[in-house]
Amino acid sequence: MADNNTIARPYARACFEVAQQEDALDEVSASLAVGRELMRDGQVEKFLANPSLSNEARLTFLTDLFRSADGEDSVFGGRSEHGLNTLKLLLEYRRASVFPEIADHFEVLKAEAENTVDVTVTSATALNAEQEQAITGALKERLGRNIKLSTRVDENLIGGAVIRAGDVVIDGSLRGRLDGLANALIG
Repeated sequence: MADNNTIARPYARACFEVAQQEDALDEVSASLAVGRELMRDGQVEKFLANPSLSNEARLTFLTDLFRSADGEDSVFGGRSEHGLNTLKLLLEYRRASVFPEIADHFEVLKAEAENTVDVTVTSATALNAEQEQAITGALKERLGRNIKLSTRVDENLIGGAVIRAGDVVIDGSLRGRLDGLANALIG
């Protein structure tokens, strides 16, 4: 059986192409993010698996859920014919469980189209605005893409920071250096 990522890719590509044609990348992205969270719960998937429900009842349940979670203008809450068709296909082929992966793949396609990369900086202490600007500028120059920066604090790092930008990881933490030194001494 194919894994969820393999199943999700064509759905994400189709959603992306429609959203791009309709100039609705941000709107679809927001609705997919809501769907990702709804399906990660596990309870929704369990409810949808109930064999006594028709696909029409499942669709009504999902669109109502999207409306309550994402507002009346939700792409998957009934405002968009493409959104409804996507939900119908997912239900018909029993693929609603791959919604989180569809959302993840959609975000990758969106980032490529917008020439952006999400960057997470994990540091031992909170960064100030000047440090965030310096990191953003350096990464923009190095990666040649616009940077969407988010920060986290992890006291276990002792000092320094770990930067994750897509597949690129820059470990400038004191913990990472100590681990590297320990490996060099042991190995």
